[in-house]
Order: sequence, then structure tokens, then C-alpha cells
Amino acid sequence: MLRVRLTPRSSRDEIEGIGVLSDGSCVLTARVRAAPDKGAANAALLELIARALKAPRSTVVLQAGATARLKSVRLNGEPDALLACLEASFGDQS
Repeated sequence: MLRVRLTPRSSRDEIEGIGVLSDGSCVLTARVRAAPDKGAANAALLELIARALKAPRSTVVLQAGATARLKSVRLNGEPDALLACLEASFGDQS
């Protein structure tokens, strides 16, 4: 599971990195160009995460937060391989 803070209607699609919420919890922060209309921003987020992890889109599923900025995203697949991809993409950030 990944916790993600999504900002829709951005100027570009990107994963910014790891952010810290006011309660001290860590989240992945992402921006997408899509508007939060009929699930377009959620779909763009899932595609963005799949691309970043070089994983099939079918392995990335929105678990919770369809209408909220904070989302829970489930990654399906081999845990060791997913962890290696996450560390390669975001491991150097605090």
C-alpha cells in the first residue's frame, strides 16, 4: 500500500517525491494535469505510478480516497520486486 497526496489540474504529470503531512506521516506526493472529473485524475495517477515503477498498469489499484486528495494505492505483485522498484525510484529521499 502507498499513501499518496494528489494535486490535480497541475501544469504537468509528475511524482514529486516523499512529503510529510501535518500529523507527521509520510506520503508520496504527485501532480497530474487531469481534472478531478469522473475519475480522470485518479486514472492519471495510477498510470503515472505504473510508469514510474515500470510495472503493468493492472498492478496499480486505487484502494481508497477516490474523492479525496489523500489516496491509498495498492500495488499487486511480487513484494520483493515492488520494494526494489520503490527504493530505486524514491529511496534516496528522506
